[in-house]
Amino acid sequence: MLGKKEKLNEPTGELNVLGEGTTIEGNLVSTGDLRIDGKVKGNVDTKGKCVLGTSGSIVGDVKAKSCDISGHVTGNVIVLDTLFLKSSGIINGDINTSKMVVEIGGQLNGACVMGGNASNKVDA
Repeated sequence: MLGKKEKLNEPTGELNVLGEGTTIEGNLVSTGDLRIDGKVKGNVDTKGKCVLGTSGSIVGDVKAKSCDISGHVTGNVIVLDTLFLKSSGIINGDINTSKMVVEIGGQLNGACVMGGNASNKVDA
């Protein structure tokens, strides 16, 4: 429309939900927050927060501003801010994040790199 400036690739604050029993095959890209209780077979890329519920699974790489993992991820995880690996969460892959919190019972099977390098990889 006339007079309106488009804002591309900025977080919108919208919440997108993938419910339990739903499977997506292909990449999932969003500028808003994501809640995944179903299955994703592909990469997940969001400029906002990604929440993976206990019934959720991702087979692919995850890139997000922040992330709460309670389900199962098979792939690499890149988080700009803070990664929360909950007690039921399992990550089979490498992690690159600025900060990480692991609850008792959370499983990481891979390498972990922490610090300022995460911001460079999310923008890529």
